[in-house]
Amino acid sequence: MKVSDAMTRDVRLANPTQTIREAAQMMGEIDAGVLPIQENDKLVGMVTDRDICIRAVAEGKSPDTKIREVMSQEVLYCFEDQEVDEVAQNMGDIKVRRLPVVNRQKRLVGIISLGDLARCEEETAGHTMASVAEPGGAHSQSMH
Repeated sequence: MKVSDAMTRDVRLANPTQTIREAAQMMGEIDAGVLPIQENDKLVGMVTDRDICIRAVAEGKSPDTKIREVMSQEVLYCFEDQEVDEVAQNMGDIKVRRLPVVNRQKRLVGIISLGDLARCEEETAGHTMASVAEPGGAHSQSMH
């Protein structure tokens, strides 16, 4: 099965100049824990509810802090024509719960999450969730 068959296509985007308050409100509206960050038609980062908690709230930053200050700038992604099993394995290896999905021109076309994997392949999702749940060090959406 291809990622394009499992991913969520309706993705809400934020921009880096919006505030973390706006990001949190958007997440609440769409019942999601992540927002891709786009600037000048380019994917420049990701911000998660955890980024807001750990990199902003825990450090005493204002709700008016710009997303740019707390987002992960190195964006990991997958391609819409990749196999779900391969992407699920990668998600487990790098311990992320969701990945932006791009086409071969690197334009954002969706997002794939553990929930999407659970809906398409129970065994794949279980293995990925177990891998993601293992302790993995400092929080980051990006690889260092």
